[in-house]
Amino acid sequence: MGGVVIIGAGHAGGSAAGFLRQYGYTGGIILIGEEPYLPYQRPPLSKAWLKGEASLEDLYLRGDTFYDDQNIATRLNTRCIAIDRGEKTVTLSSGETVAYDHLIIATGSKARPFPVKGADRVPHHTLRGIDDAERLKGAIQPGHRIGLIGAGYVGLEVAASARYLGCEVMVFERETRILARVASQALSDFFTKTHTAHGVTIVVNAGVTELSLSDGDVKRMHLSDGSARDFDLLLVGIGALPADDLAVAAGLETGNGIIVDEQARTSDPAIFAIGDVTSRTLPFYDGRFRLESVPNALEQAKQAAAAITGFKPPVVETPWFWSDQYDHKLQIAGLPCAGTTPIVRGDPDSGAFSVFHLDGDGRLRCAECVSRPADFMAAKLLIAKGKTGLDRTVLADADAPLKPLLV
Repeated sequence: MGGVVIIGAGHAGGSAAGFLRQYGYTGGIILIGEEPYLPYQRPPLSKAWLKGEASLEDLYLRGDTFYDDQNIATRLNTRCIAIDRGEKTVTLSSGETVAYDHLIIATGSKARPFPVKGADRVPHHTLRGIDDAERLKGAIQPGHRIGLIGAGYVGLEVAASARYLGCEVMVFERETRILARVASQALSDFFTKTHTAHGVTIVVNAGVTELSLSDGDVKRMHLSDGSARDFDLLLVGIGALPADDLAVAAGLETGNGIIVDEQARTSDPAIFAIGDVTSRTLPFYDGRFRLESVPNALEQAKQAAAAITGFKPPVVETPWFWSDQYDHKLQIAGLPCAGTTPIVRGDPDSGAFSVFHLDGDGRLRCAECVSRPADFMAAKLLIAKGKTGLDRTVLADADAPLKPLLV
């Protein structure tokens, strides 16, 4: 049959199918997804979904009729178990073999294993998809004691949602501060104060050594300092790994994800990979990066669709991310880099501030903006321009316009 086969019906895969049609592709498209759902947004799962403010229809990228209208075949509740690069086919869990002219791998990421004694027998939650979120939503009850292991963005978003729902929440982080691997000290301090003010207890330097059951359904968490805490519900959020097993088995080049070029093409010219599963370069930074974000998924979906159709390739974006916690919107432009100097713009105690990170040449490399959208938009442009010698006095003055720096 040929055409384009897309493995993974998440944000990246669903977007790629749409962009292929938008860019004029008239061949067959088959979208294969393990979940029983059409492509949907995942960011609301830790926020609006848990709080009962979003329906399944709200999460869907496209309406039910879009895929039929665009002649995009969907195979949901279906797992791909093998890729035969020589024959240019994929084998499905049903035993069916599907041929392709071009293959797009959009399998995303998977929860990092939690290799702690007792984790195999003590019930605990992870949050990767709708089914996970629905189980968590059903388990959360007002007054419940909730223990969150890992203080990354998703864990902190769940903490905020759980407090909204009337739960007692404790967050355990093995590092010396929350968001230690992804945020500045100023940002960590701000969100620590924010969560504490909302009644969340945050415990850092907390090594979890064991999980056990106590008094029926009570989950007991044992810590490296010898103490133990009891909870009604546990959520483990210690990061994710690329779901690249198919690519590895097929002999594609990998390394913390599937290695792709600026067209999202893998080491096999007929196979593309997009989204969380990829390792890619960025024109603004040295090295390779695996980005877990909606903007990255959309950008690479456009890259793959453009390469397949001959459409004009998209302009490479400054990577960006966001997180909503309580009434605060965090927007991050760029990536943290070693050897940069942070400049705080505005007063964190006001709830609206930014942290700009400059390298030794006075070039902006990353900006963390809390409830300052104009700073965020300017930062994206400044990072893309790569302009050196930026005026630190202007950056540090919350009332000084940033537009002149873009000239």
